[in-house]
Amino acid sequence: MSTEVETEKPAPVAYPFTGSEGLELSQSYAKLFEDGDPIRVQLPFGEPAWLVTRYDDARFVLTDRRFSRHLATQRDEPRMTPRAVPESILTMDPPDHTRLRTLVSKAFTPRRIENKRAWIGELAAGLVADMKAGGAPAELVGSYALAIPVTVICELLGVPEDDRTRLRGWCDAALSTGELTDEECVQSFMDLQKYFEDLVKERRAEPRDDLTSALIEARDAHDRLAEPELIGLCISILIGGFETTASEISSFVHVLQQRRELWTRLCADPEAIPAAVEELLRFVPFAANGISPRYALEDMTVGGVLVREGEPVIVDTSAVNRDGLVFDNADEVVIDRADNRHMVFGHGAHHCLGAHLARVELQEALKALVEGMPGLRLSGDVEWKADMIIRAPRVMHVEW
Repeated sequence: MSTEVETEKPAPVAYPFTGSEGLELSQSYAKLFEDGDPIRVQLPFGEPAWLVTRYDDARFVLTDRRFSRHLATQRDEPRMTPRAVPESILTMDPPDHTRLRTLVSKAFTPRRIENKRAWIGELAAGLVADMKAGGAPAELVGSYALAIPVTVICELLGVPEDDRTRLRGWCDAALSTGELTDEECVQSFMDLQKYFEDLVKERRAEPRDDLTSALIEARDAHDRLAEPELIGLCISILIGGFETTASEISSFVHVLQQRRELWTRLCADPEAIPAAVEELLRFVPFAANGISPRYALEDMTVGGVLVREGEPVIVDTSAVNRDGLVFDNADEVVIDRADNRHMVFGHGAHHCLGAHLARVELQEALKALVEGMPGLRLSGDVEWKADMIIRAPRVMHVEW
């Protein structure tokens, strides 16, 4: 515990610095990278927070158990929307977080995911063939970037194909920061919750070889899961499992098309795709802002500032992944970068469960494109996802 004398806190600055359009980091980050210390920021809603942009500070905040994620559910959590963040595995601390994560992690082991690689590759190649058959131009986000992870995560959960369009709309509402009214967002979440309540009833009556049935067994046979936790896990897996990966697919293509020599290099050497995916994960700003604040459980020094007990700290992973003290040429795309220790999947207890699944989907998605459409290029202007937490193209036409 720090013994520093508390000084008057600086007035918070408005955050996020970067809008939802484009993939460039705001120039406001330059001074933060130079100074290094966390600063006080004010998101559109909630109480002020400390913002962390240094790699080592981020590791400390994300791994030290003296920072609590669960305390956010009892406070006015810094956030992008007026709606409070619902309780889920994402807002838990150990031991509850550990219990739920252990249940779900069995479905996301690298071995299980690698067994699905060939199927995911065939799915991606089939979608490329469909786009080519339909003729240019094609809209890449809806027909490709979204189609891959939607199919994969819904297959994993056991969601019927006919229901997937509805689920996509509800998930968009969950990630909206202003496009919909509060009433519309709440209704969408209630609809999503009702959907999984009904799906759980169906799987209880007729279990199948899917993750939903496995979670029901953990709930009913082993009493390791409360009913609200079961529904919440299904929702968290769905939202985390497709919108994020879909956004990365389209953003990766956009970055590579802006750096045509990198696209040409991958077309000539598809074996370089795994390393390129890691570098693109590091380089592309995933969210419009830092999310999931941690609350200090005691006074602690983070970087060069004193964070008092009860104060929230936000880690901006987009900035952390550009820390020049850790990554040489941090603002450049170096597709053969060695020892790429980016934090796009988080770090510590809340490291993304589906990280390996996302990697396989991204690798296979790029592979199918460079092999099936080596002449791919953007066609017309890109429409960006405005009023959403995630930064990515909403509509992006391509030709070949």
